[in-house]
Amino acid sequence: MGLEGHPHGAPGKGDTSVGTVVLKRGREKSVLRRHPWVFSGAIAHETQVAPGEVVDVRAYDGSFLARGYYNPHSQIRVRLLTWDEGEHITPDFWRQRISRAWARRTSPLVRNTGNAWRAVHAESDHLPGLIVDVYGGWLVVQVLALGIEVVLDTIVQALVDIAQPTGILERSDVDVRKQEGLAPRVRVLWGEPPPGRVEIEEGEHRFLVDLWRGQKTGFYLDQRVNRKVVGQWAAGRRVLNAFSYTGGFGVYALAGGATHVVNVDTSAEALALAEVNLRLNGFPPHCWTNEEGNVFQVLRRYLEQGESFDMIILDPPKFATSRATLERATRGYKDINLLAFKLLRPGGILATFSCSGLVDPELFQKIIFAAAADAGVDGQILTFLHQAPDHPVLLTFPEGRYLKGFLIRVL
Repeated sequence: MGLEGHPHGAPGKGDTSVGTVVLKRGREKSVLRRHPWVFSGAIAHETQVAPGEVVDVRAYDGSFLARGYYNPHSQIRVRLLTWDEGEHITPDFWRQRISRAWARRTSPLVRNTGNAWRAVHAESDHLPGLIVDVYGGWLVVQVLALGIEVVLDTIVQALVDIAQPTGILERSDVDVRKQEGLAPRVRVLWGEPPPGRVEIEEGEHRFLVDLWRGQKTGFYLDQRVNRKVVGQWAAGRRVLNAFSYTGGFGVYALAGGATHVVNVDTSAEALALAEVNLRLNGFPPHCWTNEEGNVFQVLRRYLEQGESFDMIILDPPKFATSRATLERATRGYKDINLLAFKLLRPGGILATFSCSGLVDPELFQKIIFAAAADAGVDGQILTFLHQAPDHPVLLTFPEGRYLKGFLIRVL
């Protein structure tokens, strides 16, 4: 469904709230605790309302609970925006929410140094379904929910006024849009289109990023702090950077004093950009090796060949995309970590991550423990790793803690 069928502000007078969703008796607890999602199974009945419009959510006795936007095509039937009955969802509402999110990133403790960071983090910034990332002069927007699609013109104008970017690119080419009844889309929303590669700064390092086709919105901004932490442990080590993408961890490892980095990824295009990034940061070709291939197969081959490493970094893509895939995902995480433990020399360091929201930190730790036990090694957790501060986790929305990791020393 496109923007044409959703004129902003209509049909109410400055408020798009046109319908009501009534919850089943006793199902209001999560809403009262300010969790931002209302699932279809919690709803007793609802008035007829256009997809993407704003509705009032009421308890079974009719009392007001919250207000949010509605999508009959999604299991998340309502994504909540406010618990204040007097707060109306007008264009000024969106402008204020975006402005507040932007202001929260003014602290260097949040943004760190550099010119690439997340400005809006969806539910955790009280803007469910909206992602906005900054890459130098360009903004990259992801629309993950129908309710954001409806007001996208208003959001774009607010971003132009607040951020004054060179241009705004939409990268709504993610699978989650299918669950909202939306088609994937990539397009320029405003201003100048970004070039094929945009150079960004991250601390003392520089990276070229493909905003048009790169993973996520172009770069793994959420790993910024973890790259620095891992790099600090790399001195004097031979490093295997598995699922390396465009070489971010490899750059930090070499900057931290690694003797050699082996980048492994399935994408030849990503590895080509990794080479560019390594050269851009001043590292000559003898410092690194890039290998294209399935990481599981490559690591098994290394094991058969008697290879070993002093540090291994595992930053795989999301293995668990739904509850139906969770069991298979846990097997995948265990398998890849088992291989890593077998390839590590005594005293070696494993930096291992999961970005699957369905795999919580406790489950992930159990998986890593099982892998170490099967490998016949013992280890110490040196530190817990997580997403950068510009990707905050709302206290009432623990699902926002999707990235978790461990830095482990093999004894």
